[in-house]
Amino acid sequence: MTSSSAFPTPSASLGLSPLVPYGWDDAWADEFASYDSEGLVAGRVIRVDRGQCDVATADGVVRADTAFVTPHDPLRVVCTGDWVAVEPAGNPRYVRAYLPRRTAFVRSTSSKRSEGQILAANVDYAVVAVSLAVELDLGRIERFLALAWESGAQPVVVLTKADLVPAAATLAHLVQDVETSAPGVTVLAVSSSTGAGLDVLEAVLAGGTTVLLGQSGAGKSTLANVLVGEDVMDVQATRDMDGKGRHTTTTRNLLVLPGGGVLIDTPGLRGVGLWDAGNGVGQVFSEIEEFAADCRFQDCAHVAEPGCAVLAAVDSGDLPDRRLESYRKLLRENQRIVAKTDARVRAEIRRDWKRKGAEGRAAMEAKRGRW
Repeated sequence: MTSSSAFPTPSASLGLSPLVPYGWDDAWADEFASYDSEGLVAGRVIRVDRGQCDVATADGVVRADTAFVTPHDPLRVVCTGDWVAVEPAGNPRYVRAYLPRRTAFVRSTSSKRSEGQILAANVDYAVVAVSLAVELDLGRIERFLALAWESGAQPVVVLTKADLVPAAATLAHLVQDVETSAPGVTVLAVSSSTGAGLDVLEAVLAGGTTVLLGQSGAGKSTLANVLVGEDVMDVQATRDMDGKGRHTTTTRNLLVLPGGGVLIDTPGLRGVGLWDAGNGVGQVFSEIEEFAADCRFQDCAHVAEPGCAVLAAVDSGDLPDRRLESYRKLLRENQRIVAKTDARVRAEIRRDWKRKGAEGRAAMEAKRGRW
C-alpha cells in the first residue's frame, strides 16, 4: 500500500500556516505563487452548494461565489478538495481560479448525455465503505475500486459494522473474499460501535486527503463522526430488509482529522458508473491481465480463442469464473462510455464545421452582394 510519505509534505518554511492541516505544502505554495502576486487568497474548498462554496483560508472559513469558475464542462467545475484563489474581500467574494488537480475522483452521470461528474479533487486515499450487515456484493466493490484506481488515489476497502459478525472465522473469511477481489488494496474490518480496527484505519489515513465512498447505509456518516471525534454528520438507521439507509449526507464535506489528514464525506451513491476507467479496470483485475500476457493471440478476447491463458486459468481453478465475468462486464461498460464520449466529441466537431460553413457561405454572399 502506498504510504502517506509518498505525498508532498509541508516543509519547515510552512511551519505554522493555518492551511497545513488542510494539506497545504510547498508544491501548492509554488502553484499559487502567481495568484499570490495578484493579491488573491489561497484556500481549500470544504463544501460546494448551489453556486457558492465554503473555503478554508488562513483567516478562517469564508463563503465565496463560483460564478467565474463554472464552465460548461462538468469535469472542470470547482468541487470539494480543490485548492482555489479567492478574492481577499468583497460582498460577495469570488473564487477566481483553482489550482491544477493532482487527482480527481470521477464517475459517469446517470443522464444520457455521456457526461462525467467529479466527486472530489486532490485525494490521496479512496476509502470504499462496505457494510457487513448485508451480503457482500463483490462486483460493486470492484466497480468502486476501478474508479478509485483511475482517479490516481490509493484505494482502501473498509468493511463496516464488523461487530455484526461475531464469529472471528466468518469475519476472516469475508475479509479474504474481498482481498481476492481487490489485489494490491488494504482491506480492513472495523466497527464504529466497538472501535475495533479504527486505530489501524486512522494510521493509514493520517497525513493525506481521503474521500469516503459507498452506498447509503454503509455506515459512512457514523465512520466519519468517529474519525473526526465529534458528531459532524447526521446519522439515520438503516432498513432491516435490505440494509439501506437514507442519504444522510447530501453534500460533499471536507473535515480535518484530529490524527492528521482530512476526510471528504460523500452522499451515498446509488449508481457508480465508470468514466473512461480502462486503466482502473486493469488494476482491479491485474491477475487477469497477467494471465492474458501468455495468450496465443495479442488481441485475445478470452471467450473461445485457442491458446487463451485466461480461460486456461479458469479451467484450472487459478482464476474464479466470477472474476472473469465481472472483468468482461466492466470492460464492456467502459468501452460504451468511451464510445459515447467520442461520439459527443464528434458531434461537437460536426456542429463546429456546420457553423463555420454557414459563416463562410454568409461571407461569400456578402461579398457577392457588394460586387
